Amino acid sequence: MAKITIYTEATDKKAFACALDWPGWARAAKTQDLAIEALAAYADRYAPLASAAGIRWPARLDFEVVEQLKGSGSTEFGVLDKPPKADLVKISALSAGRQAALLQASWELLDDIAAHAPAALRKGPRGGGRDRDKVIEHVIASEAGYAHRIGIRTDPKTSDLSPVAVASRREQVIRLLSAASDGSPLIEKGWPTRYAVRRFAWHVLDHAWEIEDKSQT
Repeated sequence: MAKITIYTEATDKKAFACALDWPGWARAAKTQDLAIEALAAYADRYAPLASAAGIRWPARLDFEVVEQLKGSGSTEFGVLDKPPKADLVKISALSAGRQAALLQASWELLDDIAAHAPAALRKGPRGGGRDRDKVIEHVIASEAGYAHRIGIRTDPKTSDLSPVAVASRREQVIRLLSAASDGSPLIEKGWPTRYAVRRFAWHVLDHAWEIEDKSQT
């Protein structure tokens, strides 16, 4: 049985549970216990990413909470907000490459899901929610902001949403996050490598699964 170390980020209203060694595998719920249950429930949905990245997926899982962070207003809004201590330690080029491969697999999964999804997604009970293309635009626009947190600036001559800009930015992200690091933020007031790949992958997968779920009738 493989030990899956996780950390939580929680307030009185909302909590996240995140797998430390599997960037993007993170789920939210009303309480910490429910968030951990949700994380476990998504194991089968995350497993194909490991296969796509060429990483062995454990046959059995055993969760261990190693850190509990106090959340913030961002947490309650549904956004990861703070890096755990484990994200502030050095990372080798081998480990960084593994993490980056999972991020690349996340992008590929999003592309595949979007390609097979209807343009109009199922709406909520009050008719709310974005359609497929708007969800994709949101992911891409957010990535432009995330890229700033690791020192990548947008080419002023190219739209953030253009295919050329997206491909260029993602190539830069993978190249940067595949490198060894001492665990310090990559720029002043920015994100360290481990946390950056976690934030990118979580946001991509959260919306990929949203599109997939809302494509079902």
